[in-house]
Amino acid sequence: MPVRLRRRRPSLPPRARIVTALTATALVGGSLVGVLHLSSGTGSGASASEAPSGAGHGPRQAAAPGPVRQPVRTPDVAVTQIVAHPDDDLYFMNPDTAQSIRSGASLTSVYLTSGESDGVNARPRAPHRPAPDKAGFAEARQNGIRAAYAEMATGSRTSPWDRTSIPTAGGGHAELDVLRAEPQIALVWLQLREAGSISGDRPHSLNGLWNGRVESLASQRAAGTPVATDFSYTKEQVIDTLTGLLTRFRPTFVRMQDPTPGRNAKTGAYSDHQDHLYGARFAQAALARYGTTTGRPHFGVQNYLGYPVGTLPHTLDPETAGAKLHTLKTYAWVDEINDCADPAGCGDLKVAGRPGGWGWTESIRYARGTSTSWVQRATDGGLHAFSVLDGRLAVWEKPAGAATVWQGPVLLPGDGLDSGVTSVRLPDGRIAVFGTRTTLGGPERAYGREVVTTEQSAPGGAFGPWRSLGTPERNDARGTSDISAPAVAVDGTGRTTVLLRDSRHRLTARERGGDGGWGPWRSLGGGSLYGDPVATTDGAGRVHAFAGTKSTVLTWTQQRPGGPLSGPQRTGLPTTTLALSASPAPDGQGVRLWFRKPASGALRMADLSGGALTSPVTELVGGVAGFGPVGGGQGMLAVRSRTGVLATAPAASADGRPVWTLEKFLVSGAPGGVVDGVAAMGLDGKLHWTPAMR
Repeated sequence: MPVRLRRRRPSLPPRARIVTALTATALVGGSLVGVLHLSSGTGSGASASEAPSGAGHGPRQAAAPGPVRQPVRTPDVAVTQIVAHPDDDLYFMNPDTAQSIRSGASLTSVYLTSGESDGVNARPRAPHRPAPDKAGFAEARQNGIRAAYAEMATGSRTSPWDRTSIPTAGGGHAELDVLRAEPQIALVWLQLREAGSISGDRPHSLNGLWNGRVESLASQRAAGTPVATDFSYTKEQVIDTLTGLLTRFRPTFVRMQDPTPGRNAKTGAYSDHQDHLYGARFAQAALARYGTTTGRPHFGVQNYLGYPVGTLPHTLDPETAGAKLHTLKTYAWVDEINDCADPAGCGDLKVAGRPGGWGWTESIRYARGTSTSWVQRATDGGLHAFSVLDGRLAVWEKPAGAATVWQGPVLLPGDGLDSGVTSVRLPDGRIAVFGTRTTLGGPERAYGREVVTTEQSAPGGAFGPWRSLGTPERNDARGTSDISAPAVAVDGTGRTTVLLRDSRHRLTARERGGDGGWGPWRSLGGGSLYGDPVATTDGAGRVHAFAGTKSTVLTWTQQRPGGPLSGPQRTGLPTTTLALSASPAPDGQGVRLWFRKPASGALRMADLSGGALTSPVTELVGGVAGFGPVGGGQGMLAVRSRTGVLATAPAASADGRPVWTLEKFLVSGAPGGVVDGVAAMGLDGKLHWTPAMR
């Protein structure tokens, strides 16, 4: 399908200028130190714009400080979230969840378990603790979720829901809740039993069901659910149930938890809750099955990090973190006002004493999908863009000289591809794409993740079959297949280097020499690395690789093209949010690294050569808040703004006060670009193109 150009007009009418000023205040934290414009284009799949709260929906009661409400309905966007417990979406997927709600898109959240715990709905140190009631506590958690979603959508936490029982494809029943005032918002409760332990041995759990330790997992119905009878599911029935829900709600974008969170290096325990991990694997299996069906829209997928986000540098600015905390306080029923009129309680009092969790409301992290190197120029001047849709590689092409039209997507054969591909142009002009692929299976020995690559048969030719480059991991049991998305660079001699963070948080590499053969995976050291590494080649043909720790950035460099990568070396850079992007420095000497300041979203950059800083760290004055890496090319900068829409600015303004333009769609993953403009994926599963301003 062609992708339409997002046009800009040189000036805005008076009302639009007012909206622009209000948006700038929201995005820059009340300090109008930069310049923001709104894009007035209506490009393919555009889904959201910035406007004062409540525009297009009638008056709303303000619930908390936060992003302004976005007025444009987006019928072509349908988001489904699949999580293990009530509150996983609020802790680990917000503010993305709230942004989807404000955009007017269809949003369905699916909860695998009831989260019944020990059945005691009380603060941890409450002097009077009620008797255990698992059905009652499950109901209280449901009430808290309904209140939180209602408040995000309407401004009132008591906005009513319609609760019904629906049959599932797995042979049981689920509860479906629809928000009466905003019926595009729905909650689905599968009400399976939870593990009751973060990493303890609990055979009757999603973990035990996935690995074949139990034949079926029983339900735990909430006290007020319209589901009338108990039931149980086998592994296949859980997958069938999720596949049926995907078929019913037809998502263009799916949010899910991290199926490979790793293990604690000292104790060997899971780094995340076992329900999160195995719930995500059930979601993967259902998505793989759903991807083989016909007559549905294309869909993208995003994985979210869970418990580990609390130990890493915070990614959200204070205003966004405050709005997220407010939503958690609503869910936790902090004020204990019984406005739901339910004897079970109106929220989860277990978290009321610490509604922010362990730093969870101050961050959001994608487990993968942060590459900005997914747009490449062909030898004839045309462009290629790559993403993952339906678990397969999606390819778009923009012929040379075609100013406005991209053709695609074409989905290449081969499924199981994870989000977050990267691409390079080889010395002979062919383009190669790299990513990771998940092999599904029940027992841990059958589940795994490996690096794969495909390349053109000739410059401008078709892409060949996928080739496996394996993995540095021994098996899934050792580290839950916790490898990063790959980073790739080609040096001046034509040597291709693939870089990967392994489950022990070290940098590993595999190289292909001039003879076309790949060497073995080898460790480059580093330790305590988090997130995805990045790599680029400088003007002299030397490869530079970077990976973040909790306190700084480490680098590995070639002293000469064709030489080994030496390192790790401490760059001396300050703490970052770990979302890095790198490109050759504008002066042709060394590289430029982009990153964000923790707990602010502010954009920073620094130039390095030979592993050492060659310029001071520069912070962009007037930059838009947000999270994630900096994309774009030589002509433009592109970032995800605080409200989730794409923000672009001419790269030449990086040394002054950037003039930011806000697009009208919610971004998926990270933007990529070249000198001509910026490409970004939207939640509609479509490619959006913003041409560089001339």
